[in-house]
Amino acid sequence: MTERIEGLEAPLLVCEPVLAEAVYLLRRYSRAQDALFDLLDNGALKVALRVEKHFAALRELFQRYRGTPMSLADTCIVRMAEIHERHAVLTLDSNLEAYRKHGRGPLALIIPQVAEHAVRGLTCRSGLDNTATRRHVRGWL
Repeated sequence: MTERIEGLEAPLLVCEPVLAEAVYLLRRYSRAQDALFDLLDNGALKVALRVEKHFAALRELFQRYRGTPMSLADTCIVRMAEIHERHAVLTLDSNLEAYRKHGRGPLALIIPQVAEHAVRGLTCRSGLDNTATRRHVRGWL
């Protein structure tokens, strides 16, 4: 798994709602927030989906998954997977397995074990719910 993550090519694609969630979850870790902004600044991360440009498709996804809890970040991740067919989703959220590209094909997910353990440790130390944290710290394509 480590080799697969190390082999990812920059830039990693991200959407605005995922960035918002990441910054919020890193609120107690200012150096980590700075590092996230540094990744954007140096081009390692690229905002590849703007909500206002994909409003109709995002609304359609919300309607399709009405019976399944879906955040705006989840919706944007699914839309990005539809647009960037050959990309995989780097995530800590196994709940993304419920979603399908174009309503048919599963998302290609990379769920790092190392990151999963780090999130568990973070949530235990901070008193945050593990499931909620894993659901929100995610989304790199």
